Amino acid sequence: MGSVRGPGGAALGALVSVAAGLLACGVASEYDYVSYQSDLGPYPGGRFYAKPHQCVAIPADLRLCHSVGYDKMVLPNLLDHETMAEVKHQASSWVPLLNKNCHMGTQVFLCSLFAPVCLDRPVYPCRWLCEAVRDSCEPVMQFFGFFWPEMLKCDQFPQDDVCIAMTAPNATEVSRPKGTTVCPPCDNEMKSEAIVEHLCASEFALKMTIKEVKKENGDKMIIPRKRKALKLGPIRKKNLKKLVLFLKNGADCPCHQLDNLGHYFLIMGRQVKTQYLLTAIYKWDKKNKEFKKFMKKMKSPDCPTFPSVFK
Repeated sequence: MGSVRGPGGAALGALVSVAAGLLACGVASEYDYVSYQSDLGPYPGGRFYAKPHQCVAIPADLRLCHSVGYDKMVLPNLLDHETMAEVKHQASSWVPLLNKNCHMGTQVFLCSLFAPVCLDRPVYPCRWLCEAVRDSCEPVMQFFGFFWPEMLKCDQFPQDDVCIAMTAPNATEVSRPKGTTVCPPCDNEMKSEAIVEHLCASEFALKMTIKEVKKENGDKMIIPRKRKALKLGPIRKKNLKKLVLFLKNGADCPCHQLDNLGHYFLIMGRQVKTQYLLTAIYKWDKKNKEFKKFMKKMKSPDCPTFPSVFK
């Protein structure tokens, strides 16, 4: 359960309950938000909206926050995104991480900034919530070559002030999907929309067969046999023949797709320094209904322009 907290952990104002999905277990719960009362006086932290703001509907294609549990948000948001187009572009790059279920508070934390609930005054996420999400999710991000971004540095958020919190039991603990130790880039649902999200978030995409998988310096090194570029990105055509992929930090975690190398794969990734990192892998299965849907969408994917939010 998420709530707006005041100093000492006491909830302030009238609580408005709205339904939302808990990421870690995929079931409905409730988030509690404060509705400010006129007799509360000045906001304790002295924070007011820096620019004229408006309360707008959260659109269905703002996938990061459309299911957060409330249907309206403030613009500009708390990251100073002034237009809905900018919010969508920035927020979309976080959707693949949200799908990894690295912490039950990920959606609440991110949406408190990207799509803040409509209140009289801005309310930021609690510092401890930021730290809990960061500590659980940054190790997952590192599999994809990312680190926790400067724009979400936790020490900028309130510690002893009114703030957005998670009140579910053990909300500060690392939460993982039950029973999973799979390398995060290999832990993918065969759903057409999820595959498109990975395609959009990746710099390159390949149809390929694999000759060999080795371990090297804590990574899995993947040596292609045949490869066809679906999206070249930073890869030059002349370098395709010598291409080697790396599953970052993946030497000791299972990637079940790599148990059988006797078929084609859809592999997506991004370049980090001199390495090409694998960020998603699927069996190339034209008999699968969801994969067939993806192949149709792949011809003209509706991708936002991804900014460098993680740098």
